[in-house]
Amino acid sequence: MRPLAKVPRCILQSTNRAPPGARRLPRIVTTVSAPIAHSTTTLGHRPVLLDDVVAALHPRPGGRYLDGTFGGGGHTHALLQASAPDGIVLALDADPAAMARASALRQLQDIRERLILVRANFSDLSVVAGAHQVAPLDGILLDLGLSSFQLDEPGRGFAFRHEGPLDMRFDPEQGAPASALVNSLPERELADLIWRYGEEPGSRRIARAIVRERDQTPIATTTRLAEIVSCALGGRRGRETHPATRTFQALRIATNEELAALESALAGALDVLAPGGRLAVIAFHSLEDRIVKRFIERESAECVCPPELPVCVCDHRPRLQKVTRRAVRPNAAEMETNPRARSAVLRVAERLPDDPGGPTTGARS
Repeated sequence: MRPLAKVPRCILQSTNRAPPGARRLPRIVTTVSAPIAHSTTTLGHRPVLLDDVVAALHPRPGGRYLDGTFGGGGHTHALLQASAPDGIVLALDADPAAMARASALRQLQDIRERLILVRANFSDLSVVAGAHQVAPLDGILLDLGLSSFQLDEPGRGFAFRHEGPLDMRFDPEQGAPASALVNSLPERELADLIWRYGEEPGSRRIARAIVRERDQTPIATTTRLAEIVSCALGGRRGRETHPATRTFQALRIATNEELAALESALAGALDVLAPGGRLAVIAFHSLEDRIVKRFIERESAECVCPPELPVCVCDHRPRLQKVTRRAVRPNAAEMETNPRARSAVLRVAERLPDDPGGPTTGARS
């Protein structure tokens, strides 16, 4: 057995820039009736686009809301504050550590009876909302990013700043860790996965290097994988992000089946939103944002027939109305104080009443 070749250590936390010229639409910049925390919450987490989310969902007393990813609890806490004294928030998270943090928030006297905690993946949000009899909902938030707690805990395996097991599961009690994919997939399938979910141009070189190194010793830690990827791509070489950023993204998405879960959550949201209720989704990379954008485009369209058809035959009726015509992005001040917010994009849509007349066919508008 030959010894592992030494590769340069280049373990840095990744950040992403928001595209230049990004702006926020005035449509969702409204005044809320309750004070909202602007700094790090009592739970130690800095929520992304907090003011924009609260303004978009416009919580009111007596309203019913769902936070699909409790995470650090910042958004949930803000929704509870803004919907006081009797608004309800159903908070979901697949991560047992997040549920433990949520239990601490529930101890606050003004929140205790208004926060419903459920350990579940947001892909099941419609089922959970029905089971807890909170539907129809006045607002749903899906924050698709990792919480600071997940990124900062080496044992979770999401980041490569510190050495930890190559796990990456949102729920460490479900499914196989990322190391199973890294050490078992054939080279071609591994390269396809890194390209499909990470949009990594060097996916073939990375897969080749991973297979070569795992033949010597299984790849079990975040830092070793990051070193292998960095070496395969020739090091940082002036990159703004670490060379392993896209590979880690791809493995995390595949490990948790994130894109399929997002599609299920979006479909479920339509089933449990009340007419006039709003759906707000914060995405952090182009793959998930593309799914959200296309979903809203389709569900807000009068017709989804192929453009070559002269007459509408799809019987489609819009169920959503766009609130944000373009993605809302963090302002310069937020990106300065919270670098992890730089790649965040928020899209918002409002549920339309169901058409009592039912679908009809006819000429295209």
